[in-house]
Amino acid sequence: MTQKILIADDETNIRDVCTRYLEREGYQVLTAVDGEEALRIWKQESPDLIILDLMMPKKDGFQVCEEIRNVQDVPIIMLTARGEEGDRIIGLTMGADDYITKPFSPREMVLRVKAIFRRTLPVNRNQEVVQGLSSSKDMIRFPGFVINLLNRSVEVNDKRVDLTVKEFELLSLLARHPEQVFSRSQLLNQVWDIDFYGDTTTVTVHIRRLREKIETNPSEPTYIKTVWGIGYKFEGREMT
Repeated sequence: MTQKILIADDETNIRDVCTRYLEREGYQVLTAVDGEEALRIWKQESPDLIILDLMMPKKDGFQVCEEIRNVQDVPIIMLTARGEEGDRIIGLTMGADDYITKPFSPREMVLRVKAIFRRTLPVNRNQEVVQGLSSSKDMIRFPGFVINLLNRSVEVNDKRVDLTVKEFELLSLLARHPEQVFSRSQLLNQVWDIDFYGDTTTVTVHIRRLREKIETNPSEPTYIKTVWGIGYKFEGREMT
């Protein structure tokens, strides 16, 4: 099944270029010129991924992202102006899975899209990959903590926790290697797949969001520990 992508941006040239490159890769592309139209198309068409500009008329990207995240965890890539680190942090905190700064290379945008779909294919569409996973270790268990790699679900103290695509990938990577310390750069390379040119803000924000969702006291985490000066690790004795 062809993946469906919604591009929401009020700049005609960005919509046209992104559409051309994505359609060349075989994706179905929908476009919106403002936040209200983006929400209307999202509700009607249920896209598999959304590329969302932060600065749009009627409703900006922050508002659109927030409304979508209240209902669904569809992957969202945010487009931000170069150097606007504060906007990127807010967008990631609100649940965006990735961001691209303007001006950007359309080829980089395609790589980001493909990276996200590679992460979601085993659950949603690629039965061959699912069958391969089912024969391997597909459950990670710690006391009070369960990760199901097949359906990408997480339970903490018997309660389901809803995570975005990148939050799940980050958590599952750490949990598959308990007590191993990962630097922020290593996490960027392994979870986001492509070079972020040394900007580790993405990792920091996602770790904070994960702690808010899975930790009883995020300021004194039980599972995701900070190793000062290096990065993070998942702490716990895995159950067999």
